[in-house]
Amino acid sequence: MGKTTSVTHVLAECTIPTHYASADSPTIQTPLWIEQQWEQARVLAAKTGSAILALDEAQKVQGWSEQVKLLWDADTRLGRDVRAVIVGSSPLLMQTGLGDSLAGRFEIIPATHWRYPECHEAFGWDVETYIFYGGYPGAAPLIADPDCWRAYVADSLIETTLSRDILLMTRVDKPALLRQLFYLACEYSGQILSYTKMLGQLADAGNTTTLAHYLRLLAGAGLVTGLGKYSGGALRKRASSPKLQVMNTALTTALSGRTFEEARSDGPFWGRLVESAVGAQLLAEAQWGRFNIHYWRDGNDEVDFVAQRGDAVTAIEVKSGPERRPLAGLGAFAQRFKGSRTLLLGEGGIDLERYFLGEANIWGDE
Repeated sequence: MGKTTSVTHVLAECTIPTHYASADSPTIQTPLWIEQQWEQARVLAAKTGSAILALDEAQKVQGWSEQVKLLWDADTRLGRDVRAVIVGSSPLLMQTGLGDSLAGRFEIIPATHWRYPECHEAFGWDVETYIFYGGYPGAAPLIADPDCWRAYVADSLIETTLSRDILLMTRVDKPALLRQLFYLACEYSGQILSYTKMLGQLADAGNTTTLAHYLRLLAGAGLVTGLGKYSGGALRKRASSPKLQVMNTALTTALSGRTFEEARSDGPFWGRLVESAVGAQLLAEAQWGRFNIHYWRDGNDEVDFVAQRGDAVTAIEVKSGPERRPLAGLGAFAQRFKGSRTLLLGEGGIDLERYFLGEANIWGDE
C-alpha cells in the first residue's frame, strides 16, 4: 500500500534532519540494530536540536517495542528531541508490541488499502475497475495483462504476507490449515459460514477454536476477516458464525481466475464482489473512525453490514442489481433496534460511486 514510499516522501519535505533505516534484510536484525540507528538520530539532534528517526519493517526485530521504549524513555529523561516514526507491514505484530510496551507513548496512523478516490486519481479507474482490481497500487500497472496481474497478487502479495508476516513471525501449528482457511475466505467472501461448515470444506484436520484463532491472524495481516453478528450483546457477537470478508477484493478476483469481463457478466459473483468492496471500504473507514462493523441475520431477514459507533447504529444493505434479495431485512432491523439508521447503497439507494468517493456519510450527522 506504499507505506515506505509515503514515509520517504514526507521525510524529504522535512525541515529538520532525518534518518531512515529498514529492518527488511536477509539477516534477522537484533535490538542492537535499533540502538545503532537511534544513536545516529541522536547525533543529528545534538547538532541541530531535533531529528526524526524512521524505522521501517520494525516488526522484524524481535523485542523491537521494548528497545524503542528504553531509548525513548532515556531521551525523555535527558531532554533529547528525537522523534520516532515506526513503520510496519504486519498490523498484528505491530499492535502486539504497542500494547505490551509502549502504552501512552504513541499515536497510530493506519495505512489501509488504497480506496477509490486514490485509485481514480492515480490510475484513472472507474468504480467497476476498482471493485474488480482492488486497492493494491503495485498491481495497478499490470491490469492490461490479466495473467501477470493475477501472478503478482498471488506471489508478491498473498504468498509473501502468508509466509513472511504470519508463518515466519507467529506460531502456527497447522500452516496448511491456515492457508486453506485463507483461500476459503476469499472464495466465500460476503457469505456467513459457521466454523463447523468451514471444517467440512477444509482438508486438514482442525477444530473451531483453531479456525477462529487463524482467522484473527489473517485479519491481523490485513488479508481477510470474519465479521461477528450484531445483536446488541457482546456475548452473542463472539459466539456467532462469522461473515467472511476480504479486506481487498483483488484477493477474491485474482484467485478466482476470472477476467474482468467474466466477473462482470456473472450476476451472483459480481454482486458478492460489490458487497465485498463495500465491506472492505467500511473496514478501512472503521480504522480511522473508531467504530465496529458487524452483520445481522434473524431467520430469513438479513442485513449486509451494521456499523456501530457508541450508541449510534447504522444498518447497511448493498444492492448491485435487481437480482438481489428483497430489502425486508432493513425494515426488520429498524423494528428490532429502535433508533437505528438504515442505509441502502447501490440500485434504488445511494449511488455506489458517491459512497466510494466518501460523499455518503453512514452516520447522517454531517
